[in-house]
Amino acid sequence: MKESLFKYLGFQYYRAGHTEKLVSAAGAFLGILLIFYSSMDFVVGTSVYLVVASMGASAVLLFAVPHGPLSQPWSVIGGHLLSAAVGVSCARFIPDVFLAAPAAVGIAVAMMYYSRCIHPPGGATALSAVVGGHEVQQLGYQFILTPVLINVIVIIVVAISFNYFFKWRRYPTFLAERKSFSSEPVQKYENISHEDFVYALSEFDSFIDISEHDLLKIYELVTQRKSAATIQYDELKNGHYYSNGEYGELW
Repeated sequence: MKESLFKYLGFQYYRAGHTEKLVSAAGAFLGILLIFYSSMDFVVGTSVYLVVASMGASAVLLFAVPHGPLSQPWSVIGGHLLSAAVGVSCARFIPDVFLAAPAAVGIAVAMMYYSRCIHPPGGATALSAVVGGHEVQQLGYQFILTPVLINVIVIIVVAISFNYFFKWRRYPTFLAERKSFSSEPVQKYENISHEDFVYALSEFDSFIDISEHDLLKIYELVTQRKSAATIQYDELKNGHYYSNGEYGELW
């Protein structure tokens, strides 16, 4: 009953160590601390809290899931700026706030999807442009640049700089991809190309929160583990031949 309930709820056992969890928390603290001060230069009163709220969600992605597709720079930049533009437009041209607010979020989701920059906190940015109060609405389309663009730049710079100090964390993933992994899969397993993964992902017909690079890396690590496994004596059979699958002197 307990296991069935956990599966239904999508409960996950995170295998990250305590160091990783504390590093993520420290990065999020630093990012929001700087964003808070930068936002106060452009938005006054209680409206600053609504503006910063969406960046708090971004901090979770950039520091807890730095290698995820939703956390990459284009997702952060495009997600927030497009959503801000949509939110300001809805606030300006739809007088009824009860219609403007959901319209802003819905249109922002569509814009992010078509622009390939899905970033969940963008929905909060679009919403804050509508319900952020008089101070936010007074900014008009300047809201896109100040404070949204400024906040985006701040959190991305902090994410790049902060994650750089930890060798197992690289942001953006372009820096992680430069880490040397074996370019050739283990010979005993069929080679899976980049196109194969693209096709497999397209079969889901929905957004999958994992990059093709991470899938390839997982595949390589699994095949390396399998190839390293030694055969047991009781698994040997008469009339069969066994090899490590290597060539030349490595055979």
